[in-house]
Amino acid sequence: MIEMRDVSVVYPNGTLALHDVNLFIDKGEFAFIVGPTGMGKSTLFKLIYREELPTTGVVLVEGQDVTKIPKSRVPFLRRRVGVVFQDFRLLESKSVSENVGFALDVIGASKRDKHRKVARALDLVGLSAKADNFPHELSGGEQQRVSIARALVNNPPILLADEPTGNLDPESSWHIIQLLAKINIKGTTVLVATHDREIVDRMNKRVITVEHGTIVSDRQRGPYNHEP
Repeated sequence: MIEMRDVSVVYPNGTLALHDVNLFIDKGEFAFIVGPTGMGKSTLFKLIYREELPTTGVVLVEGQDVTKIPKSRVPFLRRRVGVVFQDFRLLESKSVSENVGFALDVIGASKRDKHRKVARALDLVGLSAKADNFPHELSGGEQQRVSIARALVNNPPILLADEPTGNLDPESSWHIIQLLAKINIKGTTVLVATHDREIVDRMNKRVITVEHGTIVSDRQRGPYNHEP
Protein backbone atom coordinates (compact mmCIF):
# COMPACT_ATOMS: atom_id res chain seq x y z
CA MET A 1 0.00 0.00 0.00
CA ILE A 2 2.73 2.48 1.08
CA GLU A 3 6.42 1.72 0.83
CA MET A 4 9.58 3.78 1.26
CA ARG A 5 12.95 2.40 0.25
CA ASP A 6 16.15 4.10 1.42
CA VAL A 7 14.45 7.50 1.44
CA SER A 8 16.30 10.65 2.44
CA VAL A 9 15.20 14.28 2.18
CA VAL A 10 17.68 17.13 2.29
CA TYR A 11 16.25 20.65 2.01
CA PRO A 12 18.01 23.34 -0.08
CA ASN A 13 19.37 24.98 3.08
CA GLY A 14 21.13 21.73 3.96
CA THR A 15 18.67 20.53 6.62
CA LEU A 16 18.41 16.74 6.72
CA ALA A 17 14.68 16.06 7.19
CA LEU A 18 14.71 12.29 6.66
CA HIS A 19 17.62 9.88 6.50
CA ASP A 20 17.61 6.38 5.01
CA VAL A 21 13.96 5.64 5.82
CA ASN A 22 12.60 2.18 5.02
CA LEU A 23 8.93 1.68 5.76
CA PHE A 24 6.07 -0.56 4.66
CA ILE A 25 2.42 0.08 5.51
CA ASP A 26 0.06 -2.70 4.47
CA LYS A 27 -3.46 -2.21 3.15
CA GLY A 28 -5.95 -1.68 5.97
CA GLU A 29 -3.37 -0.90 8.66
CA PHE A 30 -3.71 1.70 11.41
CA ALA A 31 -0.36 3.08 12.56
CA PHE A 32 0.91 6.00 14.60
CA ILE A 33 3.95 8.00 13.50
CA VAL A 34 5.33 9.46 16.72
CA GLY A 35 8.21 11.60 17.87
CA PRO A 36 8.99 15.16 18.95
CA THR A 37 7.95 18.14 16.82
CA GLY A 38 10.30 18.90 13.96
CA MET A 39 11.76 15.40 13.70
CA GLY A 40 10.43 14.42 10.26
CA LYS A 41 6.85 13.21 10.75
CA SER A 42 5.23 15.82 8.51
CA THR A 43 7.92 15.43 5.84
CA LEU A 44 7.24 11.71 5.75
CA PHE A 45 3.54 12.44 5.12
CA LYS A 46 4.30 15.01 2.45
CA LEU A 47 6.23 12.40 0.50
CA ILE A 48 3.15 10.17 0.36
CA TYR A 49 0.92 12.80 -1.27
CA ARG A 50 3.86 14.29 -3.19
CA GLU A 51 4.02 17.67 -1.54
CA GLU A 52 7.74 16.86 -1.23
CA LEU A 53 10.04 14.69 -3.32
CA PRO A 54 12.82 12.56 -1.84
CA THR A 55 16.40 13.58 -2.45
CA THR A 56 17.22 9.89 -2.73
CA GLY A 57 15.16 6.70 -2.55
CA VAL A 58 11.80 5.46 -3.78
CA VAL A 59 8.27 6.19 -2.51
CA LEU A 60 5.53 3.79 -3.63
CA VAL A 61 1.82 4.40 -3.09
CA GLU A 62 -0.47 1.56 -4.19
CA GLY A 63 2.46 0.16 -6.15
CA GLN A 64 3.09 3.40 -8.05
CA ASP A 65 6.40 5.25 -7.76
CA VAL A 66 5.12 8.74 -6.91
CA THR A 67 8.51 10.27 -7.66
CA LYS A 68 8.08 9.39 -11.34
CA ILE A 69 4.51 10.44 -12.03
CA PRO A 70 4.12 13.64 -14.09
CA LYS A 71 2.79 16.76 -12.37
CA SER A 72 -0.41 16.45 -14.37
CA ARG A 73 -1.15 13.16 -12.56
CA VAL A 74 -0.52 14.43 -9.02
CA PRO A 75 -4.16 15.53 -8.51
CA PHE A 76 -5.25 11.95 -9.27
CA LEU A 77 -2.82 10.63 -6.65
CA ARG A 78 -4.23 13.06 -4.10
CA ARG A 79 -7.76 11.81 -4.69
CA ARG A 80 -6.46 8.47 -3.40
CA VAL A 81 -4.88 10.00 -0.29
CA GLY A 82 -7.05 12.00 2.12
CA VAL A 83 -5.19 14.40 4.41
CA VAL A 84 -6.31 15.89 7.74
CA PHE A 85 -4.34 18.75 9.30
CA GLN A 86 -3.99 20.09 12.84
CA ASP A 87 -5.40 23.53 11.95
CA PHE A 88 -8.55 22.22 10.16
CA ARG A 89 -8.04 24.49 7.09
CA LEU A 90 -11.75 25.14 6.62
CA LEU A 91 -13.12 27.95 4.47
CA GLU A 92 -14.87 30.29 6.92
CA SER A 93 -17.20 31.73 4.28
CA LYS A 94 -18.55 28.31 3.30
CA SER A 95 -20.97 26.04 5.14
CA VAL A 96 -20.04 22.62 6.43
CA SER A 97 -21.48 20.88 3.36
CA GLU A 98 -19.77 23.37 1.03
CA ASN A 99 -16.41 22.77 2.75
CA VAL A 100 -16.78 19.02 2.43
CA GLY A 101 -17.86 19.26 -1.20
CA PHE A 102 -15.17 21.73 -2.24
CA ALA A 103 -12.83 19.00 -3.55
CA LEU A 104 -15.68 17.65 -5.68
CA ASP A 105 -16.25 21.10 -7.19
CA VAL A 106 -12.59 21.20 -8.22
CA ILE A 107 -12.91 17.95 -10.20
CA GLY A 108 -16.25 18.92 -11.74
CA ALA A 109 -18.44 16.32 -10.03
CA SER A 110 -22.11 16.38 -10.94
CA LYS A 111 -24.54 18.00 -8.51
CA ARG A 112 -26.16 14.63 -7.82
CA ASP A 113 -22.84 12.89 -7.19
CA LYS A 114 -21.67 15.72 -4.96
CA HIS A 115 -24.85 15.65 -2.86
CA ARG A 116 -24.59 11.89 -2.39
CA LYS A 117 -20.92 11.89 -1.44
CA VAL A 118 -21.16 14.87 0.91
CA ALA A 119 -24.15 13.35 2.69
CA ARG A 120 -22.29 10.05 3.10
CA ALA A 121 -19.17 11.74 4.48
CA LEU A 122 -21.10 13.88 6.96
CA ASP A 123 -23.06 10.87 8.14
CA LEU A 124 -19.82 8.99 8.74
CA VAL A 125 -18.44 11.73 11.01
CA GLY A 126 -21.78 12.34 12.73
CA LEU A 127 -22.41 15.86 11.45
CA SER A 128 -25.40 15.47 9.14
CA ALA A 129 -27.42 17.83 11.34
CA LYS A 130 -24.76 20.57 10.99
CA ALA A 131 -24.53 20.56 7.20
CA ASP A 132 -25.74 24.18 6.91
CA ASN A 133 -23.67 25.56 9.78
CA PHE A 134 -20.50 27.59 9.28
CA PRO A 135 -17.12 26.78 10.85
CA HIS A 136 -17.32 29.55 13.45
CA GLU A 137 -20.53 27.97 14.76
CA LEU A 138 -18.78 24.68 15.54
CA SER A 139 -16.56 23.46 18.35
CA GLY A 140 -12.93 22.57 17.62
CA GLY A 141 -13.78 18.89 17.65
CA GLU A 142 -16.64 19.43 15.21
CA GLN A 143 -14.41 21.46 12.90
CA GLN A 144 -11.92 18.61 12.84
CA ARG A 145 -14.75 16.22 12.00
CA VAL A 146 -15.60 18.43 9.04
CA SER A 147 -11.99 18.28 7.86
CA ILE A 148 -12.07 14.49 8.17
CA ALA A 149 -15.29 14.36 6.15
CA ARG A 150 -13.66 16.54 3.49
CA ALA A 151 -10.65 14.21 3.37
CA LEU A 152 -12.95 11.21 2.94
CA VAL A 153 -15.44 12.62 0.46
CA ASN A 154 -13.74 10.92 -2.50
CA ASN A 155 -13.57 7.65 -0.54
CA PRO A 156 -9.76 7.42 -0.66
CA PRO A 157 -8.10 4.14 0.37
CA ILE A 158 -5.50 6.04 2.44
CA LEU A 159 -6.07 8.66 5.15
CA LEU A 160 -3.21 10.68 6.66
CA ALA A 161 -3.89 12.65 9.84
CA ASP A 162 -1.09 15.08 10.73
CA GLU A 163 -1.41 16.02 14.42
CA PRO A 164 -5.24 15.88 14.16
CA THR A 165 -5.71 16.46 17.91
CA GLY A 166 -3.07 19.14 18.37
CA ASN A 167 -5.61 21.96 18.85
CA LEU A 168 -8.19 19.98 20.82
CA ASP A 169 -8.96 19.26 24.46
CA PRO A 170 -8.39 15.69 25.73
CA GLU A 171 -12.03 14.59 25.40
CA SER A 172 -12.39 15.91 21.84
CA SER A 173 -9.01 14.41 20.97
CA TRP A 174 -10.13 10.97 22.08
CA HIS A 175 -13.35 11.24 20.08
CA ILE A 176 -11.37 12.14 16.95
CA ILE A 177 -9.03 9.18 17.38
CA GLN A 178 -11.99 6.86 17.91
CA LEU A 179 -13.52 8.21 14.70
CA LEU A 180 -10.29 7.50 12.83
CA ALA A 181 -10.31 3.96 14.24
CA LYS A 182 -13.90 3.53 13.02
CA ILE A 183 -12.84 4.69 9.54
CA ASN A 184 -9.99 2.18 9.62
CA ILE A 185 -12.35 -0.67 10.53
CA LYS A 186 -14.30 0.12 7.36
CA GLY A 187 -11.16 -0.65 5.34
CA THR A 188 -9.27 2.63 5.01
CA THR A 189 -5.53 2.59 5.71
CA VAL A 190 -4.93 5.21 8.42
CA LEU A 191 -1.68 6.87 9.47
CA VAL A 192 -1.72 9.33 12.37
CA ALA A 193 1.25 11.58 13.17
CA THR A 194 1.16 12.69 16.81
CA HIS A 195 3.22 13.36 19.91
CA ASP A 196 0.25 12.63 22.22
CA ARG A 197 1.60 9.76 24.28
CA GLU A 198 -1.64 9.12 26.16
CA ILE A 199 -3.69 8.56 23.01
CA VAL A 200 -1.05 6.26 21.51
CA ASP A 201 -0.91 4.17 24.68
CA ARG A 202 -4.70 3.88 24.90
CA MET A 203 -5.07 2.74 21.30
CA ASN A 204 -2.45 -0.04 21.43
CA LYS A 205 -1.71 0.07 17.68
CA ARG A 206 1.47 -0.08 15.63
CA VAL A 207 3.84 2.71 16.68
CA ILE A 208 6.60 4.00 14.38
CA THR A 209 8.96 6.39 16.15
CA VAL A 210 10.84 9.04 14.16
CA GLU A 211 13.72 11.00 15.67
CA HIS A 212 16.08 13.32 13.79
CA GLY A 213 14.66 12.07 10.49
CA THR A 214 15.31 8.41 11.21
CA ILE A 215 12.95 5.58 12.19
CA VAL A 216 14.36 4.49 15.54
CA SER A 217 11.70 1.91 16.42
CA ASP A 218 8.70 0.16 14.88
CA ARG A 219 6.52 -1.64 17.42
CA GLN A 220 3.55 -3.59 16.10
CA ARG A 221 1.63 -2.95 19.30
CA GLY A 222 2.45 -1.49 22.65
CA PRO A 223 3.11 1.79 24.46
CA TYR A 224 4.93 4.81 23.15
CA ASN A 225 8.07 4.80 25.27
CA HIS A 226 9.81 7.94 24.00
CA GLU A 227 11.22 10.05 26.79
CA PRO A 228 11.51 13.76 26.00
